[in-house]
Amino acid sequence: MKDSDMDIQAVMAEIGAKAKAAAGTLAYASAERKHAALIGAADAVWANRAEIIAANDKDMIFGADKGLSPAMMDRLKLDEERIRAVVDGLRAVAEQPDPVGELLEEWDMASGLHIARVRTPLGVIGVIFESRPNVTADAGALCLKAGNAAILRPGSEAFNSAQAIHACMIQGLAQANLPTDAIQIIPTRDRAAVGEMLTMTDTVDVIVPRGGKGLVGLVQSEARVPVFAHLEGIVHIYVDRDADVDKTRKVIVNAKTRRTGICGAVECLLIDRAFLDAHGAPFLEDLIAAGVEVRGDSPLHSINGVIESTPQDWGHEYLDMIVAAKTVDGLDGAMAHIRQYGSNHTDAIMTENAATAARFLNELDSAILMHNASTQFADGGEFGMGAEIGIATGKLHARGPVGAKQLTSFKYQVTGDGTIRG
Repeated sequence: MKDSDMDIQAVMAEIGAKAKAAAGTLAYASAERKHAALIGAADAVWANRAEIIAANDKDMIFGADKGLSPAMMDRLKLDEERIRAVVDGLRAVAEQPDPVGELLEEWDMASGLHIARVRTPLGVIGVIFESRPNVTADAGALCLKAGNAAILRPGSEAFNSAQAIHACMIQGLAQANLPTDAIQIIPTRDRAAVGEMLTMTDTVDVIVPRGGKGLVGLVQSEARVPVFAHLEGIVHIYVDRDADVDKTRKVIVNAKTRRTGICGAVECLLIDRAFLDAHGAPFLEDLIAAGVEVRGDSPLHSINGVIESTPQDWGHEYLDMIVAAKTVDGLDGAMAHIRQYGSNHTDAIMTENAATAARFLNELDSAILMHNASTQFADGGEFGMGAEIGIATGKLHARGPVGAKQLTSFKYQVTGDGTIRG
């Protein structure tokens, strides 16, 4: 069916109703059946990797015609190595303990009641994401593991790849005798479907937007369904006066160049003037040699290859081979800059001074704070979660990498013995 012939409201209402029914079954599905579904999906992804890559080729042509940046094209691309990573992610989620029904705490009251707080699924989760087709598997797997039904809406660029991966997820569900409506994908690129999902309060329990500032802002402004905010990654690394030069050079090059298109890539370097005076900024020379465009403030202009920064470079997510660099007056100057321009995603400090590191970790309020480590580790898989739906930058319910446990709520189970209240 062509998008122009589709009744978006009717299609979305049907998807929502099917998801709600599936969520009712998943809420009490056994850990073994969910495990089997995820292993089956992993096997199907690997078995169908040629078809997935062929679908991705269509998306790559679509993305190129649309004029996507090299970094966005890198996000979009699938090859056998990345499909192996998708398979590994599915298997990792499958092998994690089932969070549903986990006893969080319990206690007895003088009244004779025994009270237990246990994990329970959220219900139906709508996931809206841009460009990265692997999110189809990550989001579907995590929602399923936590006993939730998922409605997935990939970006138009990833439409064909996401459909191909989704077919594998359905195969896993069917083999495990779980409802195939547990993981649905919106069958249209029409943006009206997103607007419709944001108002489906009767069937959707939470929306997770994973993408750029424009997408997240749109969802937050228009959604009537609760939202887990996953804002842009304006990631900083502060180089303290007591930083180790060799460690710093290694970490910064990795944090910028390993993959520039992910939200954990560093976008701004803050350099203590005392470090600059003592050691220069050899990591900027390393970045320039690696092909990174460095936009620095005036104290850095003497370094060959550094171009003049503008005020617009602070608080900017490049997702490209570009980095901003600014000199600051010590830790307080760095933290002031991060508070003004950061996005509460991930920020790091390079220092051998334990007291300085402790202040940075304790006084800043980003979802992830790192000490002497590459910000490319800002990833649920690297946190032992198997995969993630994204990095939540809000403060309610979930924060940081959102894995299966973060996609649950809890309920109280209260037991008495004919107990009455006086």
